Amino acid sequence: MALSRARAVSSTISSKPNMTSHLLTHDITSQVGNCMPLSMMRIGTVIHNVELRPGQGGKLVRSAGTSAKILKVPTSRYCLIRLPSGTEKFIDLRCRATIGTVSNPSHGAKKLRKAGQSRWLGRRPVVRGVAMNPVDHPHGGGEGKNKGRHSVTPWGKPTKGGYKTAPPKRRKRIYTI
Repeated sequence: MALSRARAVSSTISSKPNMTSHLLTHDITSQVGNCMPLSMMRIGTVIHNVELRPGQGGKLVRSAGTSAKILKVPTSRYCLIRLPSGTEKFIDLRCRATIGTVSNPSHGAKKLRKAGQSRWLGRRPVVRGVAMNPVDHPHGGGEGKNKGRHSVTPWGKPTKGGYKTAPPKRRKRIYTI
């Protein structure tokens, strides 16, 4: 008797209740909802829940209605996929992904009727800098509705004109393999 454990699995657009999905390592059945290594998938396959490193668990393309596409599988260790943002990224061929598009594509189109519904979702209100006191924001204070200076972040760094606000060390870490 094989041991199995219950896990949360993302559902695809075409999945139905009580439908089973498989975690494949050697069988080549490309059905929607199956999770398999990128090396076993064909070019043009629509995928989601993609791992960044083998065995790490899905990190990319998990939000409602999104999908990525396999562009090419070179002979080396990496596969090129196009993410929903349009970015093309090389991913290790041993990494797993689930075939299909994540379900509930109309999730973002839901209209919230009152501020309380945003609060139920954990979203806090956004207060304008000019509505604050000078101790709270660089735009705060003053007589009337003028901010009195150029647009800046709450920490005083310019927001416009191409000014780099991220620390140099963090900018070096943001890269596409």
